[in-house]
Amino acid sequence: MKISDMFKNNKQTVSFEIFPPKLTTPIETIFDKLGDFASMKPDFISVTYGAGGSKKGRTVEIASKIKGEYGIESLAHFTCVGHSIEEINALIKEMKDENIDNLLALRGDPPADNPDFDFSKNVFAHASELIKHIRSKENFCIGAACYPEGHVDSTRIKHDLHYLKLKVDQGVDFLITQLFFDNRIFYDFLDKLITYNITCPVLPSIMPVFKADQIKRIASMCGASMPAKLVLLLDKYGGTDDMQKAGIEYASEQLKDLLDNGVDGVHINTMNRVDATQTIMQNIGKL
Repeated sequence: MKISDMFKNNKQTVSFEIFPPKLTTPIETIFDKLGDFASMKPDFISVTYGAGGSKKGRTVEIASKIKGEYGIESLAHFTCVGHSIEEINALIKEMKDENIDNLLALRGDPPADNPDFDFSKNVFAHASELIKHIRSKENFCIGAACYPEGHVDSTRIKHDLHYLKLKVDQGVDFLITQLFFDNRIFYDFLDKLITYNITCPVLPSIMPVFKADQIKRIASMCGASMPAKLVLLLDKYGGTDDMQKAGIEYASEQLKDLLDNGVDGVHINTMNRVDATQTIMQNIGKL
């Protein structure tokens, strides 16, 4: 089933994001958790892609298992960074052969061993070009990323929105946001989308805070600001055993507010943590 069909039925979706284990770690470490995630009955589960395409094979394998074995729709992340056109076309075919209907088209991050990677030398330098190519090859449901506070590489919000509009016009069915910690930023972002005539569903992505230093590093990398409430929480609980509990409560409050305000759905970055995800789902009344 295509994720876009869920929105046609006015369904307010709840979905999860998981990531493949490192290539040096057995893939069974995530396979062993899929049944627990599936038991929470998310509308779909997305599977991320390694920087520079380092986990591309595992992404497809995990996404295929989610759908084939557990009957949950999967969303495979698909990046074009560092890939030849032959590799991109082969991956498109592999996803189709595995009956994967939904993919999240991304430019992707630079390879870990090449942080100064020149994106202009890619077959596709931008996600919009990848989206256009996929549309010309197969009839997938295509999601794309959006950035409520602007992409870190964009100098002005209006430039970022211009490129987002370009992505949507190339055939995007829905959007998933970069993480954010202040819902007001997301609501303001939705208002901006109206002025650019971007009308496809937008799913806010929420990441629970488990470790203070970890979330500070992630936020600095993606340009996400931290509201005073979260800063005070990190100062109070950072480095203590209560940090995870406080982080789960903060994420739960964000999610409840978003759902109460009628968003198209919410996307929970599980960090592959089953117990924490179960607590969040209970907190928001979905278990």
